[in-house]
Amino acid sequence: MSEVTQMPGSERQAQDLQRAFDVFNQVSLALTESYQGLQGRVESLTTELAVANGELRRQYEAKEALSERLSLLLNALPAGVVVLDSAAVVSEANPAARRMFGQSLVGEPWPNLAQARLVATEAPDEWQLEARRLSIVESPLDSAGGRILLMHDVTAAHSLKTELERNQRLVAMGEMAASLAHQLRTPLATALLYSANLGQPELADAARIRFAGKAIAQLRRLERLIQEVLLFARGERLGRDAVAVRLLLADALQAVEPLFAERRVGLRVISEADNRIITGSRKALAGALVNLLENALQACTAGGLVSVAARVVDGQVHIGVRDSGSGIAPEIQARVFEPFFTTRGQGTGLGLAIALGVARAHGGTIKVSSVPHSGSEFVIMLPVDATAVDH
Repeated sequence: MSEVTQMPGSERQAQDLQRAFDVFNQVSLALTESYQGLQGRVESLTTELAVANGELRRQYEAKEALSERLSLLLNALPAGVVVLDSAAVVSEANPAARRMFGQSLVGEPWPNLAQARLVATEAPDEWQLEARRLSIVESPLDSAGGRILLMHDVTAAHSLKTELERNQRLVAMGEMAASLAHQLRTPLATALLYSANLGQPELADAARIRFAGKAIAQLRRLERLIQEVLLFARGERLGRDAVAVRLLLADALQAVEPLFAERRVGLRVISEADNRIITGSRKALAGALVNLLENALQACTAGGLVSVAARVVDGQVHIGVRDSGSGIAPEIQARVFEPFFTTRGQGTGLGLAIALGVARAHGGTIKVSSVPHSGSEFVIMLPVDATAVDH
């Protein structure tokens, strides 16, 4: 009986042991598969790491090459390069900068160095360093407060610029002298001719008086031309007169009304700014307006009309002088304010140039607009003195 009861227990143990082996086999198989998966992942990561290391090495080598090229470039650069740290102490300087200053710059405080060696010039960002003239441009380098200074030796360029300006002045003086000689020659020759006729003993008294008047007229023309040249050369000084627009218009109109009547040209005035005040030279402002009116008169024929309109625009007095003449060609409009430029045989070419100079001396300007065969308009624009009151 005892053997019968033990058999089932042995079978159960064998079955349990078999199940344990089966579980063990399954776990071993799972571990083997996991290990193989991990091994594959490690191989993949090893490959990726090798690729990444290769890329990093390539980037490092490229940066090393770039750094070397930049170093060679800075050493060969003709411009000076100075690097300042946050305390404005020179941390780096290329050979060009060291040659400019003739000393080792690294470790030197830049403010002390600049104060001791650099002299300011009339041009911004340009400094005199003994016989050199340097252009120094400063730029921030990093967020820590570092800066980089780029220095160019502009000594040769400055000398060329000075020489060019001198040549331009000489050319302008030559053109002015040639134009002035041309302007003076005609009235002077005419006055000499009339004066020579006065010496003829058989000349009648009436003819003598006529020749004397013509000679005097030419000499007065010469005097006016010389006065205008001197006025243009001196420029106009800004006075402190408080001039009402109505008085300025009255002064100018009083001077030109006889000329308009003689030429039978109409003159119309419309003013919306009579009581506005302009601070400056009353004589010079009236003279500038007279020049504009005389220019308009010369553009008109008998029966023509010149209109004067004064108004306030954006804090400025605009006084426009419009004529009914034939207009100004576009290529000539750009030159009408040039000294000695004129299209009239009897003109001096200084009237408009003087008027523009007066306007600019008073903080204003003059604009011209013209359409061929439709007349022209010159507008003198002057700032209004808002603090002054017309009594």
